Amino acid sequence: MKATTKLLFGIHMHQPVDNFDWVIQQGVEVCYGPFFEVMSRYPEFRFSVHCSGWLMEQIQKHHHKLYKQIHTLAKQGSIEFFSAGYYEPILSVIPSQDRVEQIELLNESIASDFHQKPKGLWLTERVWESSLIPDLHKAGIKYTVMDDYHFQCAGFDEAILDGYFMTEEGGKTLGLFPISKKLRYAIPFLKVEAAIKAIKSFDAKESSAAIIFDDAEKFGMWPGTYEWVYAKGWLERFVQAVLADESIETMHYGAYFEQERTRGIAYLPNVSYAEMGEWSLRADDTLKLEALKKEMGHERYEREGVKFLKGGIWKNFLVKYEESNRIHKRTLELSKVREHVDKPKFDTALYKAQTNDALWHGVFGGLYLPNLRDNAYTYIIEAENIRYGRKNRIESDHNELDGYEKIKMVIPKYIFRFDGAQGGQLVEFDNRKALFNWQNTLTRRKEAYHQRLLEETPQSDEENLPKEEGIDTIHHAMVEVDEKLRNAIIYDWYLKNSFVDHISDARFNADNFYHCNFAEYGDFANQPFEVTQGKQQVTFVRKGGLYVPHKIPARLEKTYRPQSNGFDFDITLSTQSEGDFSYILEHNFHFADYDTVTLNGETLSEKGIFEGASMLEISDGHLGQKICITLDKACDIYYFQLKTLSQSEHGFDLSVQGISLAMVLPFSGALSLKGFLEVVHV
Repeated sequence: MKATTKLLFGIHMHQPVDNFDWVIQQGVEVCYGPFFEVMSRYPEFRFSVHCSGWLMEQIQKHHHKLYKQIHTLAKQGSIEFFSAGYYEPILSVIPSQDRVEQIELLNESIASDFHQKPKGLWLTERVWESSLIPDLHKAGIKYTVMDDYHFQCAGFDEAILDGYFMTEEGGKTLGLFPISKKLRYAIPFLKVEAAIKAIKSFDAKESSAAIIFDDAEKFGMWPGTYEWVYAKGWLERFVQAVLADESIETMHYGAYFEQERTRGIAYLPNVSYAEMGEWSLRADDTLKLEALKKEMGHERYEREGVKFLKGGIWKNFLVKYEESNRIHKRTLELSKVREHVDKPKFDTALYKAQTNDALWHGVFGGLYLPNLRDNAYTYIIEAENIRYGRKNRIESDHNELDGYEKIKMVIPKYIFRFDGAQGGQLVEFDNRKALFNWQNTLTRRKEAYHQRLLEETPQSDEENLPKEEGIDTIHHAMVEVDEKLRNAIIYDWYLKNSFVDHISDARFNADNFYHCNFAEYGDFANQPFEVTQGKQQVTFVRKGGLYVPHKIPARLEKTYRPQSNGFDFDITLSTQSEGDFSYILEHNFHFADYDTVTLNGETLSEKGIFEGASMLEISDGHLGQKICITLDKACDIYYFQLKTLSQSEHGFDLSVQGISLAMVLPFSGALSLKGFLEVVHV
């Protein structure tokens, strides 16, 4: 019998929990629907599917034709379903019990809807840690898939990665399938003939496999792919070519795993795919890694350097972005108390909050997309509502692992969280009824891809990769650059929270506030404060200094006291430094719809100023509420729309992350300020 190359072909379908309806509709119209329409005509083509639980819910409820096609293909034996966490978490960053339960939720859903018991697991974002193995074993998983890069990082040569390997942790075993980079960049981007050639490059010897498991969104949702894959017929011609070639046999992963012998044993490091490792580094380190790869040369890097030149690990995102770490640690906090709450609705809210999309950023928007962070906080707040009910309380924790206390004020309508590590600042402002966090802002940071905007001739991510005739991947795609984008590259040296304390001078103005290059004499805006917690108040104190130019002692104290619809605050500042200064109390608030926001009754502009005001009223027309901050002294208030510049698969995006407001008061030697923050209905 003639030997054949086994083609193990799989697609991964996912959309973030509560993503916009129009995104799901577009996905069905240009990607998921056309894909299964083609595959329905060729039921003899064996392939694997992973679909996150939430997305399959949307398909089942709202896209009946597509759901029926998937169901029919499963019944005909065409599809092997893979499991994962139901709401698509990064498994390595959620607790063990939650991992097992999320996987079992999806297992049960697949068994109920499609009458299959999954043995394979889609490893979300291919983030691997060996500590997952016992939990996967407990959930009934026999094998998983990850990039061949994972194996190369452990010293394996690409040439032998044409089958599965076995690994273990504490005696619990798991099969590991290496996804071919060659096939990921060929399918569906190269001509059909070239893609078939790439499959057949895996020797047609006994048990040889060509392994591909990749995002379904590459088949229609990525830029330029719909016309190529469907309008020009790439997918149909590819399926026909595979089925017509007697040297290629389509096969399910499960069948291959049962029938073929393992290639051997493998122990892999803590790693994700190569691009993710680069994205997780801080910007300067990413640029250094890119320079090292360029110096080595593409061919040598692919041949040798891939084993030794690596980026960071996925969890670096929690170090790189404090906003990401805050969301993550809030979900861990909730997971710790779930047994005490013991309510199914709490568990569901927790699991939805654990979805991965808002926690990281690369060539996809991720953390930079406010709606994704909003969705995470929706379910964090929903879980908190179930946890606390109508209780009032002040409590502290060290959950963010930075050595400093976080204080949470819980009142029936709102939750406020303050951070001792960051100036005693307000870092969470939850509207419990609306399930919305007004403090969900994002700081303007340096990203490695900004460098391309500063170059006269921007370069693509992988300009040196050899390309055959076909279409570009998003990694090859060039970006268009204009002066507006270059001018939007602004970096903040402190986090964009609220109740941020600055000491400046009379030169402070709207322009240097916007560009974050005003004179700063104090050391309060990004430094830790000591915390004293009482039954009805919390006080943050820092004995710092003013640098004019040498340090002169200064002391700043802030006390917050909860009230029925907000909190009172007292701020005292004293210094031995002589001279006239400006004290700036900065706030940064986030809104769902900036077209409905007014400031002190005026329509929101890009920048603005209110002179001699003692009250700041921010009307949120979307939620029908108004945030009011009242001082016992008059001040000038400067503001601007806080925007970040990020890269996505479509190019560069300039998105509004909040409104930055500076309440400016003159002082000399000492300042005593009283005020209150409250929320009222419009």
